[in-house]
Amino acid sequence: MADVKKEHELIVTVSPHVRDEETTSRIMWTVNLSLLPAFFMGFYFFGLKALFITALCIISSVLSEYFFQKAVKKKLTVNDGSAFLTGLLLGMNLPSSLWSFNPFTIHVPIIGSVIAVVITKQFFGGLGYNIFNPALIGRAFLLISFPKAMTIWTEPTAAFLALDAKTTATPLGILKEDGIAKLIEAFGDKLNLYAELFNGHRAGSIGETSVLALLIGAGFLLYKRYITWHIPVSFLGTAAALAWIFGGKNPETGKMLLFAGDPLIHLLSGGLMLGAFFMATDYVTCPAVRKGQIVFGIGCGALTMLIRIKGGYPEGVMFAILLMNCFAPLIDRSMKSDVFGAVKEKKK
Repeated sequence: MADVKKEHELIVTVSPHVRDEETTSRIMWTVNLSLLPAFFMGFYFFGLKALFITALCIISSVLSEYFFQKAVKKKLTVNDGSAFLTGLLLGMNLPSSLWSFNPFTIHVPIIGSVIAVVITKQFFGGLGYNIFNPALIGRAFLLISFPKAMTIWTEPTAAFLALDAKTTATPLGILKEDGIAKLIEAFGDKLNLYAELFNGHRAGSIGETSVLALLIGAGFLLYKRYITWHIPVSFLGTAAALAWIFGGKNPETGKMLLFAGDPLIHLLSGGLMLGAFFMATDYVTCPAVRKGQIVFGIGCGALTMLIRIKGGYPEGVMFAILLMNCFAPLIDRSMKSDVFGAVKEKKK
């Protein structure tokens, strides 16, 4: 009788009740691993400059977290890979010209790393408490503080030892200033334009160039179920739809032509792929509810295209994600899942 009673005994414990072998450290290092194809392509196209800048961001981020936590006597968490990931993402979001633009711009990646790790993450309580994506805040701060250094782009040379390269405009810059005809002319024809945008042979930030490499890393994260389709698909789908509807212009008058835009150019250009798969999906700064993630992605896509088409800046991914980070808690709160076992009261 005692055995039967013990068998049906109810054990009450605190959450979480579902346990898994995955840890924060394992997830962070896996995301770092998934970014390696895109980083190697950036290294291939931009050479040692890309390696120096990214390595400087990673080292600065890790040391910033270490010394801050030592100073305030907090538990050291540099081994969990989050500071490494912040540095890697920040480095991949910077232009390779930072190294060759001026010998004194070495301080730019360091400042961005400190802002990203200390101000954006540690001041808010550490990993899990930050409101904004740390790497994007670091980049936004650098863009505001050093606009000239952050907006000089170089042509990819595919030469590892090339420390200098010809400056040029990004595809989005050409599209913004001169229109789609000039952009196609710069790459020969539209088919070649698509091919070059896809494989990464174009000016841009270190890690955003090769769409192919980014999709390989994103596919790995989807396979591991570290991210889901909700944010990337809604983000990219919204951006593509708005690019098609509002992205066309009459070459003679410059006025908008509805349903005449080229969504593929927008999808393959700039930081859209990097942002949609690796930055908008950040666990801490995006909604946790699946329906909320779709709303979040739609907001990111809409803001991105609003800035690209109507704004004065050719790129809008960074600003779009940071703005939607502000609404992530509100989206979660307004789209709460039904409590298990709860019964809704019938209206009289």
